Amino acid sequence: MKNEAEKKVVTVAITGASGAIYGVRFVQALLRGGHTVHFLLTGAAWQVLFYELQMDTSDKEKCLEDLFGGYDNFHYHSQQDFSAPIASGSAQSDGMIIIPCSMGTLAKISHGISSNLLERAADVVLKERRKLVIVPRETPLSSIHLENMKRVSDLGGIIVPAMPGFYHNPESMDDLINFVVGKVLDQVGVNHDLFTRWGGS
Repeated sequence: MKNEAEKKVVTVAITGASGAIYGVRFVQALLRGGHTVHFLLTGAAWQVLFYELQMDTSDKEKCLEDLFGGYDNFHYHSQQDFSAPIASGSAQSDGMIIIPCSMGTLAKISHGISSNLLERAADVVLKERRKLVIVPRETPLSSIHLENMKRVSDLGGIIVPAMPGFYHNPESMDDLINFVVGKVLDQVGVNHDLFTRWGGS
């Protein structure tokens, strides 16, 4: 088992579900900690960055630079780049996090459909028995959504819904975002101080 202090190699994907800030904040926390990030964005995710974060997505390279620039441990891959290391189980990885995860992406992953690099990377993580963390952001949930989550969970995936807690007495939007991001960081064994833990000071 890896020591928690060791640097991780993690694939992170943002889909078109509302809540892109969760994914952005998560990647930024990993990069600050010196962990290696292989990063994916769906076409719909670019739209969410535009609408929710007011990012200028007309120049994608500049957009990524503004969000994650200055880190040698950041690697962006296009959706059809199947030559990327994350497309193969032979590449070392500590897992994959999809934050937030749309119901459409969840459905494809749960049924083994690999039409793009994101879906292929998730399929690789499952078949190699590595950690797959899904952060769904949808409400209400239909039986189809719930069945797909259970299917992924039965295959070894971990479902961490974007449901912030309130026992840490959040005082801002940032506190709510950081709670969810911190819960996901916990799943990949990355230390953080994004929220006060129950029983902590």
